Amino acid sequence: MEPSSGRPVDYQVSVTVIEARQLVGLNMDPMVCVEIGEEKKYTSMKESTNCPYYNEYFVFDFHVPPYVMFDKILKVSVIHSKNLLRSGTLVGTFKLDVGTIYSQPEHQFYHKWALLSDPDDITAGGKGYVKCDIAVVAKGDTIKTPHKANESDEDDIDGNLLLPEGVPAERQWARYYLKIYRAEGLPRMNTSIMANVKKAFIGENKDLVDPYVQVQFAGQKGKTSVQKSCYEPIWNEQIVFTEMFPPLCRRMKIQLRDSDKVNDVAIGTHFLDLRNISNDGDKGFLPTLGPAWVNMYGSTRTYTLLDEYQELNDGLGEGVSFRARLLISLGVEILDTSSPEISSSTEVQVEGVPNISESATGKVDEFFLFGSFLEATMIDRKIGDKPINFEVTIGYYGNEIDGALQPKTKGERGKDKGDEEETELIHNSSEEEMDDDGDLTSVATTPPMKPVITDRNYFHLPYFERKPCIYIKSWWQDQKRRLYNSNIIDNIADKLEDGLNDVHEIIKTEKAYPERRLRGVLEELSQGCSQFLTLANKDQNQSGRTKLDKERLKLCLSEVEAIGVQAKAMRSQVKKSTVRDKLKLSQNFLSKLRFLADEPQHSVPDVFIWMISNGKRIAYARIPSKDILYSSIDEEKGKDCGKVKTIFLRIPGKKGFGPAGWTVQSKIEIYLWLGLNRQRKDYLSGLPNGFEENKLSKGPGLPSTPPISLTYMMKQIFQLRVHMYQARSLFAADSTGLSDPFARVFFSTQSQVTEVLAETLCPTWDQLLVFENVELFGEAAELRDDPPIIVIEIYDQDTVGKADFMGRTFAKPVVKMADEHYGPPRFPPQLEYYQIYRGNCAAGEMLAAFELLQIGPNGKADLPPIDGPTDMDRGPILPVPLGIRPVLSKYRIEVLFWGLRDLKRVNLAQVDRPRVDIECAGKGVQSALIPNFKKNPNFSTLVKWFEVDLPENELLHPPLNIRVVDCRAFGRYTLVGSNAVSSLRKFIYRGQDKQANSWSTTEEIIVVSMEQEPAFKKMETVVKLDSCSEAVVKVEDDDKDEKGKKKKRKKLDEPEEEELDESMLDWWSKYFASIETLTEALKSQEAALSDSEDKEDMDLADGGDIKPDDGPVKSNRKGKTKKDKKKAGFDAFGRKKPKLDELKVYPKELESEFDNFEDWLHTFYLFRGKAGDDDDQTVTDEDRIVGKFKGSLCMYKVSDDTPRDMSFDSNMGMFQNIPNNDPVNVLVRIYVVRATDLHPADINGKADPYIAIRLGKTEIKDKENYISKQLNPLFGKSFDVEATFPMDSTLTVSIYDWDLVGTDDLIGETKIDLENRFYSKHRATCGVGNKYSIHGYNVWRDPMKPTQILAKLCKDGKLDGPHYGPGGRVKVENRVFMAPTEIEDENGLKKKTDEHLALCVLTHWEEIPRVGCKLVPEHVETRPLLHPDKPGIEQGRIELWVDMFPKEMTAPGPALDISPRKPKKFELRVIIWNTDEVVLEDDDIFTGEKSSDIFVRGWLKGQQEDKQDTDVHYHSITGEGNFNWRFVYPFDYLMAEEKIVISKKESMFAWDETEYKIPPRLNLQVWDADHFSADDFLGAIELDLNRFPRGAKTPKQCSIEMVTNEAEMPMVSIFKQKRIKGWWPFVARNEEDEFELTGKVEAELHLLTGEEAEKSPAGEGRNEPEPLEKPNRPDVALLWFLIPLKAAKHLVCDQYRWLTIKIVTALLLLAILGLFLYNMPGYMVKKMLGA
Repeated sequence: MEPSSGRPVDYQVSVTVIEARQLVGLNMDPMVCVEIGEEKKYTSMKESTNCPYYNEYFVFDFHVPPYVMFDKILKVSVIHSKNLLRSGTLVGTFKLDVGTIYSQPEHQFYHKWALLSDPDDITAGGKGYVKCDIAVVAKGDTIKTPHKANESDEDDIDGNLLLPEGVPAERQWARYYLKIYRAEGLPRMNTSIMANVKKAFIGENKDLVDPYVQVQFAGQKGKTSVQKSCYEPIWNEQIVFTEMFPPLCRRMKIQLRDSDKVNDVAIGTHFLDLRNISNDGDKGFLPTLGPAWVNMYGSTRTYTLLDEYQELNDGLGEGVSFRARLLISLGVEILDTSSPEISSSTEVQVEGVPNISESATGKVDEFFLFGSFLEATMIDRKIGDKPINFEVTIGYYGNEIDGALQPKTKGERGKDKGDEEETELIHNSSEEEMDDDGDLTSVATTPPMKPVITDRNYFHLPYFERKPCIYIKSWWQDQKRRLYNSNIIDNIADKLEDGLNDVHEIIKTEKAYPERRLRGVLEELSQGCSQFLTLANKDQNQSGRTKLDKERLKLCLSEVEAIGVQAKAMRSQVKKSTVRDKLKLSQNFLSKLRFLADEPQHSVPDVFIWMISNGKRIAYARIPSKDILYSSIDEEKGKDCGKVKTIFLRIPGKKGFGPAGWTVQSKIEIYLWLGLNRQRKDYLSGLPNGFEENKLSKGPGLPSTPPISLTYMMKQIFQLRVHMYQARSLFAADSTGLSDPFARVFFSTQSQVTEVLAETLCPTWDQLLVFENVELFGEAAELRDDPPIIVIEIYDQDTVGKADFMGRTFAKPVVKMADEHYGPPRFPPQLEYYQIYRGNCAAGEMLAAFELLQIGPNGKADLPPIDGPTDMDRGPILPVPLGIRPVLSKYRIEVLFWGLRDLKRVNLAQVDRPRVDIECAGKGVQSALIPNFKKNPNFSTLVKWFEVDLPENELLHPPLNIRVVDCRAFGRYTLVGSNAVSSLRKFIYRGQDKQANSWSTTEEIIVVSMEQEPAFKKMETVVKLDSCSEAVVKVEDDDKDEKGKKKKRKKLDEPEEEELDESMLDWWSKYFASIETLTEALKSQEAALSDSEDKEDMDLADGGDIKPDDGPVKSNRKGKTKKDKKKAGFDAFGRKKPKLDELKVYPKELESEFDNFEDWLHTFYLFRGKAGDDDDQTVTDEDRIVGKFKGSLCMYKVSDDTPRDMSFDSNMGMFQNIPNNDPVNVLVRIYVVRATDLHPADINGKADPYIAIRLGKTEIKDKENYISKQLNPLFGKSFDVEATFPMDSTLTVSIYDWDLVGTDDLIGETKIDLENRFYSKHRATCGVGNKYSIHGYNVWRDPMKPTQILAKLCKDGKLDGPHYGPGGRVKVENRVFMAPTEIEDENGLKKKTDEHLALCVLTHWEEIPRVGCKLVPEHVETRPLLHPDKPGIEQGRIELWVDMFPKEMTAPGPALDISPRKPKKFELRVIIWNTDEVVLEDDDIFTGEKSSDIFVRGWLKGQQEDKQDTDVHYHSITGEGNFNWRFVYPFDYLMAEEKIVISKKESMFAWDETEYKIPPRLNLQVWDADHFSADDFLGAIELDLNRFPRGAKTPKQCSIEMVTNEAEMPMVSIFKQKRIKGWWPFVARNEEDEFELTGKVEAELHLLTGEEAEKSPAGEGRNEPEPLEKPNRPDVALLWFLIPLKAAKHLVCDQYRWLTIKIVTALLLLAILGLFLYNMPGYMVKKMLGA
């Protein structure tokens, strides 16, 4: 009943930023910013690197509705050189919406590379890559973390881009053009008091709305201009977004808003989902839409100042009425970024577009909507008894407030009267307006009527024979074809869904031949598909067809055709064995069809039905117009067109969430018909027959008008019999955790109740309710095929106050007409289970049958008789009659009472003397009383039994109730908690199977040898296993016998084997090897999955899921994943990988692998208190658990003469060989390996985790050993705790966050039930190793040796054996195993031993007949950490294992040392000999000569930590530099993880040092030194010390290929080579962002261990010890003086020779002229005077 979509949910988005590569820019200091919505988080800054390594983890928590969450944009951007003062420059960003992540498998991207692009410059290419993990978890999702694989395969960036499946790696830029033409049908906003006030002040009657459209897409916003005071705004504008294509943001949000000075409000919102309007297939098309009208829905059209449903207009929740419609179109154009005229920014632009023609969206036509209300019942009493009427609207037609105002654009409405006049007319005609042709345009509401009481909760309206009708004429663009095609597909999908539900039901109830039904369903599907192909292609030339219509038609035709073909092909493959797989595939067809049926271009708006009480809108229903659209072709007709439908009205908006939304507001039976006015001749044809039409009296000669009500002449009288048998798993409505349920049944206008049964969740009412004289209108035959719905509501009776609602279900009765015979196959009806719902949650099931019997002319005499009450105790209550109630037979139920655990307080008092009561079908048994719960919570008497009559049909078995009561003083009892075991099927004892007997008769030999086979023959042995049919199973096991290995190897022509140094190996070697195996296994599983999907036709030869009783092939699956571990076990350097002994790493909890260790001891949780509802997230099921009852059940028919064993202990019944339950002292040893992905607990996004362990009264807090600022801490610790079962049986391992001040916060905890493990037959006390060795890293850690374990198992299982024979054989029962018989001790001496033989039997124990089961191997389990405040959301994971050693056995040895490896000290010495061809950066001021002052800089850990520079080679004119300079880098290195470990304080304020692990990468850079300005960066190279290209012998051979084309180059590892010399290229990016060669360096790398470095030290630079000789550089001593002179000479003599000559000549001439002018006057005077 209630809408689920709008309710907020808890989400957690976790992002790990691992590293960035190939960032564009020179010598940058990058940091990564992750932003979701408004929240931003930053990584730390890494200095001077283009490939920073971060490995930082961020978590964002949200509590919002799903679609709000999925529309949020997640943005990863890289910023460089950001600091306190400047915001930094953006390098590039990557964005996608959260919905895309959530729709990924496992809701996550793992270790993927996000390609950065620059939003301001779309012509540029990629700006680099960021490697990250992103996961989105909703409450209740489980996330599988893929195990950390080794890094090398992820370095292939292009193969691991962060993009969903199917998106091409090269995404292009595209423009998205959203054209917005106009809107109409905006709600009137001038009907309120406010409007009148405004009118009084301003004195004008303007339309009070200033609309504009705002569009949001991919994190950007654009808006159109505002059209002032306008109800029919015309914009003709387009909003242009520039974004990558295909976009990773799916929805475009288009919002029509009203501009206001104070705050703008949304009028309506529409979401465009790009997946619906595009197709990425081969014949696909780009997103396109329209021009088409889209309808917007939101709150009611009544205008109030404070709109309580305002958020509906923002698109939150389902709209409850039509708001407006908007004419838009969308186009996408892929940009060619190389063309010059493209603007490079991605800012949103708004431009004008030309007007669009009227007919572009189709021809306007007149539609006619008719509806008739046949009954209105179940009207909530809270509404009050004021008169009630119903209003029906379609778009803006039929609404009381809008009246019959038609938009002016409609051609049909010729008369264009003034607003005022028209409004007058409406008021006068009481909204019944005359049309031109004298037809009535609308009667949209039914006449008000006072409701009549049905019962305590509900009213009904007394319609009886007179049924009110409504009809509305409306004008819309005629786009029926779209809706017709949708309807045909929906129709196919509905049939398919019903069929698949049938098949599910058949499988669930174990009826015969589900495969036949499935074949029928597929047949029907392929027929439906072929029919679509013929129908869908009609009237193609219709006006207003858009590009999307054509493309979608093509898409639908091809997809539907494909589905039809596949269905046909699949039909022939459906066999009994494959039904389930094929059912899954058919579900895929269903979701594909539903997707195709969703039409993105709306045409006719949806129909809304409102119930109005006394003028107030109470509840509504929304009916999609396509469902009631008429067509003369049946397949195209809407599924509810011309049919009587039952509709439940519901409360609008947020109020409808939670309990308020559970009560039915009203249930109406309504008939609806929508079609073109000209098709309307048949609009009444679907109504039940036998009525007369009542019309409004108009003058004579008017054409026929639709009726305003119908009067029924025909009615049928029926008797309804409701057989209420029982219900199970009901909702707990009382604080005791139980309920007092009764059921209320509604049919038509009557209701009846069953009796109340006290204190139970599984009531057996066994009651017949008879409804007499039910009047139903309409024709008999129609009623038989489609009877009205019966509503059953279940309530909890309270002594005070009204009954609480517990759930509701619906049913249809089986109908018998008067002339039919009451007999098989339809009568008497079968009891069936009906699912009960409470809101959207399932709340139990009800077993009942319903029959509706017509009372014929002879009255009730014809009806089958009702047997009167047989037992007088129940008074007038009738039991369910014999033919319907199930057949009973006698069963015996044996109960094993083991003990009670973890009982919480009841009413503040502790439970002291508990007892368990078991009850089933009215009979039961009580356990012994536990005298002192604190001292010993186990029962003294273990087994009791009782007999009870139960139905033969196991599916009808009633649940078994377990209740725990506390016996207090004075004979008072208090209920502690209860549990209802809803299905007893797994406890039914079925005797020995035939198959099991056949096992023991034949003498079978299983030869299990442990010989070594060459690695590449593994595969065939596996195949041999899988297709094995005889009982000889030959299992090859990998031998680790070194000597044998080498002998064999010599013969085989194989690469050299890496020597295993035993002393080097430790537990971690074993662990990491095992994790690698797990990763491989997971990968091969995924590959196998995808293969199996490819070859669907092939039957699964190896029986994908082998049941435990499938005979001899049990262990193969496990064996398989282990054995094909590495077909070619070679490492990166082509050497054979050494074989390590391994353990089993479980990626989940151990118990999930071994069925919760409930092989004989089951745990039943006890519940108490009211069950929680979805909305109040406070009460979860975990909170209701008040303890556990441990025990078991066994039931069998009493008639069975169960074969008794000789050693049968009659007291124990079926529970033989069960250990006694006296207290046991146990030493529990907990090994905690590591934790991963912890939820950050501190502000800095980190945590300081430490371990806390609690078992019984013991609590260990390992606070002083916290690990600073780590979210993936390696603990490597073991803890010993002594415990006594059963008192201390639950172990809690928690991870806390250490805080300097304040209390430490809990990050998460995990609880382990140790008792079930201890007693389990799977022997979970101490894992069985793969191999027995008495020293070394794989030492046997169980105090019992394999021979002792085997002897004990054989004795307990009463098996014959073990008999050790000669030649390395052992026989158990009738199985023979083979294995080696020698063992080496520490000194390498060989001894004889049977331990390998015994161990071989233990590892194959599941193959032993009768008692065999898989023994728990040596393992590490991965458990999720949970936090009580955030139930269901993982806070990280912890890897651990637990060993238990009983105290009375031999004491175990010391704990295994698993402390984390200490990093090993190394020293890397790098000698920079020479450089060559370095680019020349400086121009000489005087000479203009190019030169560089070269120096080389290098670092290993990070620029601040250990950068070292050579001296400067001044004035290199050729780019050659000579240095002979040594860099020395000491570092700590973890070989296993290939990481350098550094400890440093994070900041000056940090309390302690934080440990970082970074990959070993040597950075070398070449620089040009400048005296006065900053040095210029010329080029760099980064060498990963584990794999880098081998240096070239000469500078000539050294090319840029060594960097750009790494894949082809021979790679070396400094850890293997130790010393290497050669030439490497320096590269930098040019303006075009391509790598270019900027120099070459000759270097020598020499790696020494810490000890070697101490023995032979070497100085930095050219210092002692081991000094390097001075480089032979050109003499620069007097350079300072000579340079200017040299430069002058060069200037005068070479470069500007002629210029100099010209200048000198000119100067001489000038001097002569000057002298001449200076001397001339005096000289002339002299001459003149003749001096």
